[in-house]
Amino acid sequence: MSAQTETPSAAERAYQVIRSQILDGGHTPGTMLGEAALATEIGVSRTPVRMAMARLQDEGWIRIYPKRGAIVQGVDDRTIAELADARYVLETTAVDRAPEALRQRLAAGFDELITQQRTAFAEADVARFIELTLEFHRGFVEAGDSQVMLEMYSLLSDRHRFILFMNSRHLLDRCDEIIAEHEKLVVHLRAGDSAAFAATMQGHIAENAAPAARAHGAAPRSH
Repeated sequence: MSAQTETPSAAERAYQVIRSQILDGGHTPGTMLGEAALATEIGVSRTPVRMAMARLQDEGWIRIYPKRGAIVQGVDDRTIAELADARYVLETTAVDRAPEALRQRLAAGFDELITQQRTAFAEADVARFIELTLEFHRGFVEAGDSQVMLEMYSLLSDRHRFILFMNSRHLLDRCDEIIAEHEKLVVHLRAGDSAAFAATMQGHIAENAAPAARAHGAAPRSH
């Protein structure tokens, strides 16, 4: 296989590895990333790493400084608040539109997810809990039975994951409250009480925002 054929595959692999490390908290905001070290770690040459880093800079995850490396970027308070607003609108709108049969089917699945979340917390497995949380909240958007809404929600998932990992200590500290809030959301979904669901979701998203955003009152605005 020629180098020209290998390069796109290697660049994609480098992109996926570095991106996952950023989203999962392996490279925290402010960390300096170097091409040579990343190339050695991933097992590729520096060229695909350079291509991957250019792509990650375009997406806003890093800032490249020529001949020095790249610094991992954080998510500012405004972005956190805007993400909260967008999630609130999508999840509550989907639940408000959800047909009865779909609501009941999804609610049954949520019960199992909450059981798994409780186990993850008991084992202090934050990574597992975050995966389950992302699946849990996506389920509310699925209730709206809209492919466009799901596509929009998918665009938010990377930043949601990043914020959750940056906020992992707070998640562990609030584990009992988070489980209780998730249970309330499922009760409201099952009952078709979209107003109560929206009120619970608003508080839930605000309480689990990053610490700086909570201090500045970042929470979904009333819609």
